[in-house]
Amino acid sequence: MQLSIILTSQYRLLSLAAIVDVFETANRFLKEAGRTELFRITFVGPAKTKSLPEGVNHLPYVSLDDTPCYDVVFVPAFGPVDLTKALDENNCFIPWLHRQHALGATLASNCTGAFLLAASGLLNDRKATTHVDAADKLAACFPKIRLQKDAVVAYDANIYTSGGATSGFHLKLALIQKYCGREMAVRIAKVFAIDMDRENQAHFSHFDPIESHDDELVMRVQHKIKNQFTELKSVEEAIADIPASRRNFVRRFKQATGLTPIRYLQKTKIEAAKKMLENTEKGLLEIMLSAGYNDMKNFRQLFKENTGMTPKAYRDKFAMRFDPIIIYKAP
Repeated sequence: MQLSIILTSQYRLLSLAAIVDVFETANRFLKEAGRTELFRITFVGPAKTKSLPEGVNHLPYVSLDDTPCYDVVFVPAFGPVDLTKALDENNCFIPWLHRQHALGATLASNCTGAFLLAASGLLNDRKATTHVDAADKLAACFPKIRLQKDAVVAYDANIYTSGGATSGFHLKLALIQKYCGREMAVRIAKVFAIDMDRENQAHFSHFDPIESHDDELVMRVQHKIKNQFTELKSVEEAIADIPASRRNFVRRFKQATGLTPIRYLQKTKIEAAKKMLENTEKGLLEIMLSAGYNDMKNFRQLFKENTGMTPKAYRDKFAMRFDPIIIYKAP
């Protein structure tokens, strides 16, 4: 099978290396079993020649102008960059992706690589996912996508997309199972220590509110929520002194932050609860009260809606329980 990885501008090296490692490992296992290696991996980019990163420079590279039809095309994740700028820098890949898809290639994006597929229009009216913290931006920029925000992997019309970082391994496992069988997928999962039962990425989300805007009224409410969320019982308390109609302010707030004030307050409270579950030994009742809730049933329900897990399950997964690492120096 001809498998290509496009060398986008601003790609994340970890994403690139993981794709190579997984499929080369599958090839090795096939060879050890006396079978033919299945995947021929090639890098594709806009330049005629390219110096590849160390560790993957043994693989061939071809330019966009010289490429045949591939069976699978991978779009790696972008690094921590301005995604709008990254899309502008990589628009040369869009006609090529359309051509590959029209010729029957399976397209697969890791994490924020979904933004390039979305910019091509190939995800319009199709299910797709991306890094959970980038999902709202993807939906805002490309509203025709049927976003599956919490999905680890989404598949639609021969296009695969994955959630953030390690969720990309689940996409690779899906392709390994498709082309090599379930037994090989399980073996790969064990080698890379991948939990195959992951079905939701919501618990990996981190609320990082947008404050890079010029709306002073919205910023005033954001600061009030940030400093007083424990005491605020409703969003009306947060916007009571704002000199604007509720309807108009809600519109302005969502335009500036991407969220309604109610959702913003809720996310602030839940994020505080998450941090206490991760970093303290406080009991659940104390955490609930400290986050600004007074009804345990409501708190549990909202917590699960936002994270996909109960508070207890979240603590079990993320609470740090390792003993301190002591480094001994030689005398």
